[in-house]
Amino acid sequence: MSDVIRLLPDSVANQIAAGEVIQRPASVIKELVENAVDAGATDIRIVVKDAGKTMIQVIDNGCGMTETDARMAFERHATSKIRSADDLFALTTMGFRGEALPSICAISEVEVKTRTEDSAMGTRLLIEGSKVMTQEPVMCERGTVFTVKRLFFNVPARRKFLKSDNVELSNIMREFERLALINNKIRLHIDTGTREIDLRAGTLKQRIADIWKNSINMQLLPVNVDTSLVKIEGFVSRPEFARRRNPLQFFFVNGRHMRHPYFHKGVLSCFENLIASDTQPCYFIKFTVDPQTIDVNIHPTKNEIKFEYEQQIWPILTATIKAALGKFSAVPSIDFDTDALPIRPLKEGEIPSAPELEVRRDYNPFKTETYRPERVDKNWESLYDSFKKETHKENSGFFGGRVGTEFPETKSVSSFANSFREGFSSDGGVDNSAASDGQDASSSFQFEEDLKKEVAPFCMQYADKYIISPSQDGLLIIDQHRAHVKVLYEDYLRMVKAMKVVSQGVMFPETVTLDENQRSALGEIEGELKRMGFALEYESGESWSITAVPSMLKNVNPGDIILRILDSVTEESANYGKEKVGEDSILQRIALIMARSSAIRRGRKLTSIEMEHLMGELFALPDPGLTPSGNRIFCILDEQKIDRMFGIN
Repeated sequence: MSDVIRLLPDSVANQIAAGEVIQRPASVIKELVENAVDAGATDIRIVVKDAGKTMIQVIDNGCGMTETDARMAFERHATSKIRSADDLFALTTMGFRGEALPSICAISEVEVKTRTEDSAMGTRLLIEGSKVMTQEPVMCERGTVFTVKRLFFNVPARRKFLKSDNVELSNIMREFERLALINNKIRLHIDTGTREIDLRAGTLKQRIADIWKNSINMQLLPVNVDTSLVKIEGFVSRPEFARRRNPLQFFFVNGRHMRHPYFHKGVLSCFENLIASDTQPCYFIKFTVDPQTIDVNIHPTKNEIKFEYEQQIWPILTATIKAALGKFSAVPSIDFDTDALPIRPLKEGEIPSAPELEVRRDYNPFKTETYRPERVDKNWESLYDSFKKETHKENSGFFGGRVGTEFPETKSVSSFANSFREGFSSDGGVDNSAASDGQDASSSFQFEEDLKKEVAPFCMQYADKYIISPSQDGLLIIDQHRAHVKVLYEDYLRMVKAMKVVSQGVMFPETVTLDENQRSALGEIEGELKRMGFALEYESGESWSITAVPSMLKNVNPGDIILRILDSVTEESANYGKEKVGEDSILQRIALIMARSSAIRRGRKLTSIEMEHLMGELFALPDPGLTPSGNRIFCILDEQKIDRMFGIN
C-alpha cells in the first residue's frame, strides 16, 4: 500500500486558514488596522468601495517595512510579534500568529507600498492568490498602504454567499466602531462612498460622542477602579437610558475587543430592579490585567478571551458599577422634603375655607327609614350602566383601540367559555326582579345580601401575570402578555391586508436620530412603514421626525417603536441577507414589534372582564397556542398531574 499522507501546498493551506480568519470584508479591515496599530501608526485611513467587494485600502503612517520584511510578511506564521512559545503568555500586540496577511492574499489581489523612515525608497509588492507577481522599488510616504482588490475572486462559493452591500457596510461600520473605541488615541478616518467619518484622537468619552453624535455622552456615568488584580475604567449608561433594542455594549481587555457573557451578566445584575426587564444598559468598559493571566489564543478572531481570575474580578466589577450608580444619584431615592400633594399658598388676608358639604335638612338620625328595595334596584342599574361605560372607555386602550369593537357583555364571554369548559353558568349576575312596596324586612335584608355577593369568577389572575381558569382538560394557565401580543399581532396583520389601517397625524412630531445602519434599513422598508400607518420626514443631518402613527397604537412611544423596527430589520438582514427579507416578512416583523409594544405587561392587575375578553379573543384565533416567535402562550395542568403533585394514586 502506497503512502497517502502528503503536505498541503501553501496556497491550499492559506485558503483553509482564510476561511477561519477572513469571513467577510469587515474581517480584512480588522486585521489590517490591527497591524497598523502594532506598527505604531497615529493616523489610519480606510477607503472602501462596493462594501469591500471591489476594493479595501488601509493607509497608515507607522514604521513601515523593509524590502525583505515586506516579502516575508506574507509567509505563513511569519511574524515580528513573538519569538518563542513563552511570548504567547505575555502578549502586548494585537497580532501574533502570522496568519492574517497570508490568508488575505490567498483569496484576493493585494498590493503593498511601504517605506521605513530611514530608507530613501520604498518597495511595492503585488500578490495574486498567494502567488507573488512582482516586487519593485517605488517612491512612497513613510508607512504602509495595503490595497485589497477582488475579495474571494478564487473562492466563488464564499463570494456568492456575501450579503447585500447594506449588510456588509453595516458589518464594516460595527467593526470600525470597535476599532475606534479601542484606539481612541489614534486618528481614524473611513470613507465608504456613502458615508465619511473622521475621528480625532482624544479620550474615550470624546470618541464615544464623535461616533454616535446623539448626546450619548450626557447619558454616561464614569466607572473607575484600580486594584492589584485588575484596572477597570469606562462608562455605563444611566438606568433611565436603557434600551430595548441595539444597546451599545463593549468590553475591552488590554486594548483588545472581547465578548464575555460572564462579565456581561455581572453588569446586568447591577441594574436589577432599576430598569425594565426587557431593556439593557449601554456600557463601554476597559479591563487592564497582567497579560500572563489571560489567554487570547482560543478563537481564530481572538474575540473570546479566558481570564484566570474571572471569579475574583466579578465582585470588583459589580461593586464599581454599583458605586458609580450610587455616587451619581442614578438610583432612585425618596425626597422627604417634598410635599405629597401640592398645596396652594394662601394670599394675604385670605381665610381658609372649609369644604362644602351637602346637608339634608329633613334628616333625622332617630328616625328609622323603611328599606325600599325598588330604589336599591334602580341605583344598582344606574351604577352598573356607568360601570360598563367607564370600563369600556378604559379598556379601549387595553384592547388596542380598535374602531367599531363593542365591549363584551359577560353573557357573551360566558357563552364562549362553554365551548371549552362544561358546567359554567353564564347567569352569574344578580336577580334584579322588582319587589313589591309591601315587602317585609327579612326579604329586603336578603336582597341586600344578594347584592353584596360576588359573582363566581370565570378566571383569576396569579402574580399579576398569569390568568388561571378551569377547562375540560384541566387547569388552564395563560401568560397574559404573550396572549395579548398574539391577539394584537393578528389584528394588525388583518387590518393591513384589508387596507383598513388609519394613519393619525402627530400634533408634536417626535425627532429620532438614525445611524448609518438605521438609515439604510429605513430606505428598504419605507413603503412597509407607510402601509402600517407611519410617516417620517427628513429634517437635517441624522435627524428624522415622526409625523404620523397608526391610530391603533395607544400609549406607546412612536420613536421607540421606529428604532426597534429599524434595528430588527438590520439584524434580520445581517443574519439572512436582503434576498430573504421579503415584504411579507417585514410587515410581520413590524406588526410583531407593534404588538409587543402595545400589549399589556406582566405585573399589571386585570379585572375579571378584561381577563375574560382577552381569553375570548385568544381562543377565537385559529392557532392560539404559540406566539408569532414560537413561544408557548398557555399550558394545561390535567387532573393526573395535579394528583401526582399531591401524591394521589
